[in-house]
Amino acid sequence: MCGIAGILAFNENGKRHLNKISAATYSLLKRGPDGEGIYFHNNVALGHRRLSIIDTSNAASQPFTDTSGRYTIIFNGEIFNYPQLRDQLKSKSIQFKSQSDTEVLLYLWVTEQEKCLEKLDGEFAFAIYDNVNEEIFIARDRFGIKPLYYYIDENRFIFASEMKAIMQFDVPKNIDTASLQIYLHLNYIPTPFSIFKDVFKLDAGNYLIVTKAGKLIKQAYYVLPKITESETTKSVISYESAQEQLKKLLEQSVINRMIADVPLGTFLSGGIDSSIITAIAAQHNKHLNTFSIGYKNEPLFDETHYAQLVAKKYNTNHTVFELSNSNLFENLHQVLDYIDEPFADSSALAVNILSMHTKKHVTVALSGDGADELFGGYNKHAAELQARNGGLASGLIGAVHPILKQLPKSRNSKIGNKIRQLEKFSEGINLDKKGRYWRWAGFTNDNDIENLMLKKSTDYSDRKKEILKYINDNYNSVLKTDVQLVLENDMLTKVDRMSMSQSLEVRVPFLDHKIVDFAFTLPTNFKIDNKQRKKILKDAFKSYLPEELYNRGKQGFEVPLLKWFTTDLKAMITNDLLNDAFVKEQGIFDPEGISALKSQLFSNNPNDAVAKVWGLIVFQYWWKKYFV
Repeated sequence: MCGIAGILAFNENGKRHLNKISAATYSLLKRGPDGEGIYFHNNVALGHRRLSIIDTSNAASQPFTDTSGRYTIIFNGEIFNYPQLRDQLKSKSIQFKSQSDTEVLLYLWVTEQEKCLEKLDGEFAFAIYDNVNEEIFIARDRFGIKPLYYYIDENRFIFASEMKAIMQFDVPKNIDTASLQIYLHLNYIPTPFSIFKDVFKLDAGNYLIVTKAGKLIKQAYYVLPKITESETTKSVISYESAQEQLKKLLEQSVINRMIADVPLGTFLSGGIDSSIITAIAAQHNKHLNTFSIGYKNEPLFDETHYAQLVAKKYNTNHTVFELSNSNLFENLHQVLDYIDEPFADSSALAVNILSMHTKKHVTVALSGDGADELFGGYNKHAAELQARNGGLASGLIGAVHPILKQLPKSRNSKIGNKIRQLEKFSEGINLDKKGRYWRWAGFTNDNDIENLMLKKSTDYSDRKKEILKYINDNYNSVLKTDVQLVLENDMLTKVDRMSMSQSLEVRVPFLDHKIVDFAFTLPTNFKIDNKQRKKILKDAFKSYLPEELYNRGKQGFEVPLLKWFTTDLKAMITNDLLNDAFVKEQGIFDPEGISALKSQLFSNNPNDAVAKVWGLIVFQYWWKKYFV
């Protein structure tokens, strides 16, 4: 993995900004601590920070120019099938001067242009500059594993791996109110928008051509399979055959993602997904390194016992990082300082620490991300199935919603969290499918968001409709929406930013596009039923894992925030970031709405006020960094 940045000037005014490429590239230092390269040509400047993974020699350094001198590439990511692609190119008499996947990608594009994207098995964001036509081609992988931001005005086109690099070019800092409203609901901002009106994220599975005249041509080269309105329980293959097919696809994906010229390991949380990845990897690496974290003070959130069972079964070199609440708190400001766009999944704190310790041992780690979204692994997936099937239990829970609203709820106790989940379920059960998805995807509702905002955006409703457009009577439409919304913008963003902040590359075997395409050919009853989530995944790999992993509930990767809010962080909330006078002077949020939320947080019934306040803290910290 690496960091990339670039600027294409359309006129003399734009050219005045070319020299800012150095600062933009340097801002991506943590993404690539092993080297820096900068390229200038007339109206373009490209920058690259290198994290050496494949061919660590100088021959693979970037920016990388082909032998003709016409095309130059900067590339963040890995192409896992590059050896096969290299052989194909060599058969066409192309000569290589390195052993890198970067050079293979460049020549594949030179020979096939955008059609080459269909051949790539990888996670990537890259740009190629043509110095004859003076235009730039940029592309992002199918599922948005690697990030790519861009900005355009009448003078210049700017792109980069992270927002902090974009901001080095003095772009306007106008907050997008619709993005802020959606952020307050989800705690993240979905593609293609960002927190700034004029900065965008390239959609996953898309490429963009930028001409020297400033014209943008954007096109999708990959889309998730279409989900029909009605669903059938019939499948083109049997359940048993589907299990075998899934095993073959996932094993090959893991093997492909183990290619590296540096030490490699796996994240091993103790859940089904990372355990399966570890089990497969261990069969192809007898000295596999595995890493997990546990909470010393919070047994409710600790899974290390299950991780150790898997490590013992496969005799891995297992390392457990025991965290205390003080360890997490000490890491807080490091995470807040690295985040350059509001992002408030609190488990990012734990992922950052896990990445920090893992980096001391390896440079590449495999993760189990993606399985929950593909195969129905979340609590909300079981709740959605129950809501669609109806029955007496659903009816009763929906009827007692007013009672549940009055009971104390908190994420930091088993009873309080169960009541919180039941209350949220009872609220969703009375909504239509799209309304229910939106409510369960977030932490609040539209009325609560409006109560927090001084100004509302008319674009909020349209963006919400766009996000929910695929939800229909077919249960797979829920999972498709999760892949496009939750996976790309929350889970993958969290892992990319936190691992890159520690210069660690993370690879995601479940997101080989052949696995994703296969998963969406399967009927719902292969994935989830009233007894089991991720059914086909668990059944296919049952012999691979200790039995104990199957006799437990879904464990969230959460951070115990409430204790901080009532102790260490209370002063930050009341005296600084959410101080009444500051909120009023800032002019973004309604002081009365903020005051009411703080009152709920410090009551005996905090419910999801914890997540809402955390979202506000992250935003306010970010706002002070950019506007004060």
